[in-house]
Amino acid sequence: MRTVQAAVVAAIAIAALIVSSLSTAAGESGSLALTISIDGAIGPATAGYVKDALARAAERRAEVVILRLNTPGGLATSMREIIADVLASPVPVVGYVAPSGAHAASAGTYILYATHIAAMAPGTNLGAATPVQLGGSMPGLPGAAPDKDGKDNKDGDHQAKPKDAMTEKVTNDAVAFIRSLAELRGRDADWAEKAVREAATLSANGALQANVIDLIASDQADLLKQVDGRTVEIAGGGKRRLATKDAVLEAIDPGWISRFLAVITDPNVAFILLMVGIYGLIFEFLSPGVVAPGVVGTICLLVGLYALNMLPISYAGLALMLVGIALLTVEAFNPTVVLGTGGIIAFVLGAVMLFNVQAPGYRLSWWVIGITAAMFAGLVLAILGSLLRARKGLARVGAQAMRGLRAEVLDWSGNEGHVFTQGERWQARGAETFRPGEVVEVANIVDLTLVVRRRPALTGEGGAS
Repeated sequence: MRTVQAAVVAAIAIAALIVSSLSTAAGESGSLALTISIDGAIGPATAGYVKDALARAAERRAEVVILRLNTPGGLATSMREIIADVLASPVPVVGYVAPSGAHAASAGTYILYATHIAAMAPGTNLGAATPVQLGGSMPGLPGAAPDKDGKDNKDGDHQAKPKDAMTEKVTNDAVAFIRSLAELRGRDADWAEKAVREAATLSANGALQANVIDLIASDQADLLKQVDGRTVEIAGGGKRRLATKDAVLEAIDPGWISRFLAVITDPNVAFILLMVGIYGLIFEFLSPGVVAPGVVGTICLLVGLYALNMLPISYAGLALMLVGIALLTVEAFNPTVVLGTGGIIAFVLGAVMLFNVQAPGYRLSWWVIGITAAMFAGLVLAILGSLLRARKGLARVGAQAMRGLRAEVLDWSGNEGHVFTQGERWQARGAETFRPGEVVEVANIVDLTLVVRRRPALTGEGGAS
């Protein structure tokens, strides 16, 4: 039995050694091709994932990295981080828009221009690279601005002027950036400028004919065959001839940290975390000692603030939100109509202004804002309703609660004595003389002394004897 176990352990060790040797040999022979996939909006999590993946590719001495793109765009800051990592990569990066039906719009177009070799799958497209970080309509659309007579401007001026100086600065900066990438990689710079100023787009075949991409490949295996033997210039100015015909494909998946960041950096998720945290702290302050709302609220608030720190936010919008929440908190402890209404208005305005970006995938949903504002309004209405019911209901404590209660006379001398009511002995006085054991009614309370009188039922005609 021990011999069999030893044989099994030895077989497993040999198999592991063989697999490790093959992987090492693949890395040393330069026949390893690593794949990075960007699906969806480009944000801080995407930039971190690409940076880590390129570092791993350099450590493993991969022959090439395939950067597969299928994105509507994203944040300009994250896009520039990715491009900087691609340009500095010692491993050649092949940009590949795939699968069929995918697109590399907006920020994806810039990234594709930055790669050493650009490729697309049939049935894909790229372009529409106009910066939209400032919101509003895309500047420079031909024929978009009507003339004084209300007709479209078709006088041959295909480059409409941006509406304001800030938009012009952003657009010109984007044009200069993409032209520099095009000149670096020897691709069509004029169409790149057109993609920025006029939001132009191209199909895979059109991009190949316009010298925007280098080739069209049906899949990754076909891509590796076509790039085999090509010479590219890598970081530092060196030349490298690719040998990818028989390369082993291996995908690099994002780690749990990148996946976690991808979730919390969604503006809607970050906004919801912020609201859950604030609600949890409010409930903890209203009911001290419950603990759970305070713990959950604190964690969600810190995670939400961390996510907001990674996103381009407007501090004026955040300040308005905090002012609105503060007013609503005061409303919870000291109910008024003015503070609650002002808090809701400030909160909604702040939420609308919070994210000063209109990039695809990074817009705050109106549904989230509306539902959150409705929850705050419901909280204010519930507090006001409770206050109204408390004012209309019978008094439960204090002098008002004592009036009308029945009391039994314990002893009486002159106009003073002691009575028993509500399980307690009270000092009492009255305008009449009472007998011990007689039941009287509390008329008022003055300085912890009850003012009593005879009950009406005992003074009326035909009353009980």
